[in-house]
Amino acid sequence: MRELVTVVFIIIGLALSIVILMQEGKSAGLSGTINGIADTYWGKNKGRSMEGKLVKATAILAFLFFVVAAVLSLYH
Repeated sequence: MRELVTVVFIIIGLALSIVILMQEGKSAGLSGTINGIADTYWGKNKGRSMEGKLVKATAILAFLFFVVAAVLSLYH
C-alpha cells in the first residue's frame, strides 16, 4: 500500500510541476493601460480561459500533494 501511495505522490508532484511551468507570469498580459479593455474582459472570463483552468488545476494538485504527503507521513 505504501508503494502505491508513493507512486501517486510522485505522479501528483510531476503533474503539479508541469502545470506550474505552463502558467504565464503574473505581469505577462498587463502591458499598460492600452490593454485596459482586454484586461477587463479577460478578468471577467478568467475562470473559463486556459490560464484560469491552470490556476484551478494548480490549487487542486497542491491540495492533493499535501494530503498524500500527510498520508505518507503516517506510514513512516
